[in-house]
Amino acid sequence: MLGKLPLGNICFRLAHKGSIGQDLPMNNRLAGKWVLITGASSGFGAESARQFAHLGVNLLLGARREDRLASVAKECSRLGAISVHIHHLDVVNTESVNAFADWARSIAGLVDVLINNAGGAHGVDRVEDGKDSDWEAMFQINALGILRVTRAVLPLMKSRPGGVILNIGSIAGRVAYEGGSAYCASKAAELSITKTLRLELNGTGLRVGSIDPGMAETEFSLVRLKGDKEKSDAVYAGVMPLMAEDVAEAIVWAANRPPHVCIDEILMMCTAQAAPYKLNRKV
Repeated sequence: MLGKLPLGNICFRLAHKGSIGQDLPMNNRLAGKWVLITGASSGFGAESARQFAHLGVNLLLGARREDRLASVAKECSRLGAISVHIHHLDVVNTESVNAFADWARSIAGLVDVLINNAGGAHGVDRVEDGKDSDWEAMFQINALGILRVTRAVLPLMKSRPGGVILNIGSIAGRVAYEGGSAYCASKAAELSITKTLRLELNGTGLRVGSIDPGMAETEFSLVRLKGDKEKSDAVYAGVMPLMAEDVAEAIVWAANRPPHVCIDEILMMCTAQAAPYKLNRKV
């Protein structure tokens, strides 16, 4: 069962036995809706797709790794999605984003829920040692990617009051730390984009919010550390971090609120984490 979720700044670890569809008794306001998820081939995106599937939605899934995307789609079909549709999506490429939105329009004609999940980190260099390629990659995917996708998808949402846009941010967008300059800045940009959209879309009936996890065990650290598994494993040593399932539960919960309720922000961390740099490791 999912414990009570306090609103505002949240420091909690979601306690659950399994997937939201199996264990969470709640009003299902999403059945039959069209849910679009970027970065849906792994991590938070893939798990969110699975948990939305339990609620009987139609899924529009995008990612670069189409083979993994197809595997996620098969799972979602088995889990109860009404329909699952996949298409290649690279959020750093405007042509790819526009083609994806055109495809979504041809399939569904509308979107009820947009999950801007695609994101990532590259490197842990201090500013004096930083690489332009890493900095540019993080701003492209974490900030400009959200702008591109939202711009392209909004025309499919504005005719449906009650829709939801959830951008997946990070505690790094709120608290800076050494070695995280560009990543922290790009996630701070995500939060500013979210707040701007909340203002710009006020009066349309669309809701906008940010889900900001702390330490979570996905492919994140492996990618950030350039495939160094030993270093990646060390990030989580002695800590029970958030898992993709935990974050996906928060995403689905926020998307499933009644139309008059907007979850502006959720900040969530594992119990062992009090700040990006403050961890209680059991070694």
